[in-house]
Amino acid sequence: MSSAPQPASSQASSITATGVTPASATKALNTDSDIEANNGPAPASAAPAHVPVASSNDLSHFQLVFKHVVITPAVRDAHYSGDGTEDSPYVVGFLPVDPRDPQQFPKWRKWMITIINAIATLAIAFVSTAYSGGLSEIMSTFHISSEVAIIGISLFVVGFAIGPLLWAPSSEFFGRQILFVITYIILTLFIIGAACAQNMATLIIMRFFAGSFGSSPLTNAGGVIADMFTASDRGLATAVFAAAPFLGPSLGPIVAGFLGDAAGWRWVEGLMAIFTGVMVIIGGLLVPETYAPLLLRKRAAQLSKMTGKVYISRMDNHHRLQSIAAGNPGGRGPSMSAQFRTALSRPWILLFREPIVFITSIYMAIIYGTMYMMFAAFPIIFQQTRGWSAGIGGLAFLGIAIGMVIAVIYAMWDNGNYNRRAALSPNGVAPPEARLMTAAIGSVLLPIGLFWFAWTNEAPIHWVVPIIGSGFFAAGLVLVFLSLFNYLIDSYVIFAASVLAANTVLRSLFGAAFPLFTTYMYKNLGLHWASSVPAFLAVACVPFPFLFMKYGERIRRRCKYASEAADVLERMRAAAAHDAAAASAPKPGTASSQPGADPIPEDEEEAYEEANDREKFRRSMERIASRPEAQAAEGSKSTQPVSDNEKVEK
Repeated sequence: MSSAPQPASSQASSITATGVTPASATKALNTDSDIEANNGPAPASAAPAHVPVASSNDLSHFQLVFKHVVITPAVRDAHYSGDGTEDSPYVVGFLPVDPRDPQQFPKWRKWMITIINAIATLAIAFVSTAYSGGLSEIMSTFHISSEVAIIGISLFVVGFAIGPLLWAPSSEFFGRQILFVITYIILTLFIIGAACAQNMATLIIMRFFAGSFGSSPLTNAGGVIADMFTASDRGLATAVFAAAPFLGPSLGPIVAGFLGDAAGWRWVEGLMAIFTGVMVIIGGLLVPETYAPLLLRKRAAQLSKMTGKVYISRMDNHHRLQSIAAGNPGGRGPSMSAQFRTALSRPWILLFREPIVFITSIYMAIIYGTMYMMFAAFPIIFQQTRGWSAGIGGLAFLGIAIGMVIAVIYAMWDNGNYNRRAALSPNGVAPPEARLMTAAIGSVLLPIGLFWFAWTNEAPIHWVVPIIGSGFFAAGLVLVFLSLFNYLIDSYVIFAASVLAANTVLRSLFGAAFPLFTTYMYKNLGLHWASSVPAFLAVACVPFPFLFMKYGERIRRRCKYASEAADVLERMRAAAAHDAAAASAPKPGTASSQPGADPIPEDEEEAYEEANDREKFRRSMERIASRPEAQAAEGSKSTQPVSDNEKVEK
């Protein structure tokens, strides 16, 4: 097959950070002499007539949401690195100006998608605790004890532990969009099944499977944000998104308490089904696919079909080269089963071999378990002890909700401080430990709030006093979670998905276990000392953020995976700097780089400058942090298959 129609003298400089040259910059190259010199026409000229090509480079909302691949003239005419053969396929990346690139979506679309995903996640968290609003009705309907009734909450949260192990690797093969729609539909069906349950066993089983399928948004919605936002914007988007899984549990008892009193527990389940059903419709109609590896894999396949030449996405090409280096001449990447095995095993390896992952995960699991313990303790304290109804008792969770909102607002403000600290650092990137000041503040607020709540939760002390204490606990919880999540991502970049999967599994198990012994603990220890147990645990964990602030860098250097992630990150920064230097060189097709060639029209020249000089360097640098596992495709020393979030496709 003929090689790509790119002059050898300009090919290196014509390839952008995304692996292609914008069509506007290559028009001057497509002359008869250029074609003759390269022994053949451009790949686009071989396109069969039956393959559809979009009439413009813009995409409609319908195309964006319902069609993963739309071959625009710019995509068709772009010049990709490679020769288009089996041995040297064209490597497909997003164009510098590409409406299908999630990181190039307009801001309004990014934030619309973020808010929809946040509400979808809030709905799952809402479903997990709204069940408690009908707890007394469930006990009387099925003639069971509170200990048995509370299993409906615990098993739902156990289902959350399945998500990181199943839905995260599934999104790598099937994408975020289809996984969201399918799992959310099944979630809604299981909630309807719970509403119709005729015995407690059926109700518990329905709740467990609802939690298992409902964990998909919890696992992948954060990945959608990473797909769209660069590192400098990610903190703000994450803060907005992170409010959802914390606000949902506190809103559930408030809403469901009154509904349970008025209409019974079956309508509480019905409200959950309506909520999730509406979110399926909204998400299915408004949220496009954002997972870059899937989009580029399908784009490469369509281009191959159009031209008869061989196109391959960046990640697939990485797997091909990795396989060849391992002695497989066919260059076939790891199989789906091999990648699933890696996705299942690596989280546990990281959890038990990396001290940072283990300590932070234990800390976050204790806090998460305490939060769900509070949902079981509040009915004991405010309904059984103070005599409140289920509806009024649900209002006691307002303190937790307000504390979380205040913490999220503070986190948004602190994100600006972090960006300023990063701008002052020598390489423009702050160390991971710069994230920990927020966790240090939160670690102090946690025991203060818990002890406050523990020793003021009984009459004659006014009811508002323990509720205020719960607000301090909630604020500390959010600050610790947001800070440690970002710390883990920054520390483990290419392994971030596996690290967060291990973290999610562990805290979900704690969240499921804590409510099971809450009733017994309050019966045996009393209101004050039972509430003090998690407070003492929080005190024991206070030093962790401070120790990592001081010794974190030293610990990371001695950890295998953390040090490897740091090495890859440093190489990516060097590559980004090299790309920036290349961007400042004379552009292919200009009069200065090709004497005698017609200069590019002024408006196209300006578009090229904007796409490559300004946008290229910013996106190259910021994608390093915003694409957690993807960077392995650009030079990780590990020979293991790369797991979820490998979005360096771009």
